[in-house]
Amino acid sequence: MRARFLVSLFVLATAFAVPAAAAPSDWVTPPKKLPHVQHGGATHNLDFLFGALKVAPDDVTAKAIEGRIWALWTAARSDTTSLLMSRAQSAIEANDLDLAVKLLDAVIKIKPKYIEAWNRRATIYYTKKDYGRALADIGEVLRREPRHFGALSGLGLIMQEIGDDKQALEVYRRTLAIYPRLPRILDIVKTLQEKVEGRDI
Repeated sequence: MRARFLVSLFVLATAFAVPAAAAPSDWVTPPKKLPHVQHGGATHNLDFLFGALKVAPDDVTAKAIEGRIWALWTAARSDTTSLLMSRAQSAIEANDLDLAVKLLDAVIKIKPKYIEAWNRRATIYYTKKDYGRALADIGEVLRREPRHFGALSGLGLIMQEIGDDKQALEVYRRTLAIYPRLPRILDIVKTLQEKVEGRDI
């Protein structure tokens, strides 16, 4: 079901792909400073953290839990991968997006299970308004980690930009079910809900 859903989004968005620059200001990305990765199984740790994220009592606690989740997602556990990711980030900061894509291509080729490479490349494609490729990479992220609130928020942004507010609202609601205190998304959902479903009488 999810695979068919993502394929249909890919086909739809490809028709809207435009090679232009944009700022991914609303794309959820990892913070610059991340906590140290805890020892133990990543899957077990993520399950625990996502459970805590869902019931976080305040925004500060939720943000701290989010940082620990990003720390697990971005942990390369390989010197080569770490080096390539570092160079890709430097290329992004220098606005050399073509080089960044090539470096991320290399990471994905040698370590396809490393979801942060897919996610970061999706962000670049979104920046370039290449929505077809961005959606394909988002699909790879969500296939490996369906709870990836960063990729889901990116999917919602793309749906909004191609004019599918109803689908965007559904995606954002899925995102909030995973991360109820995700900044900005609550306000976006409220706005889209009024637009798509109308105001309550």
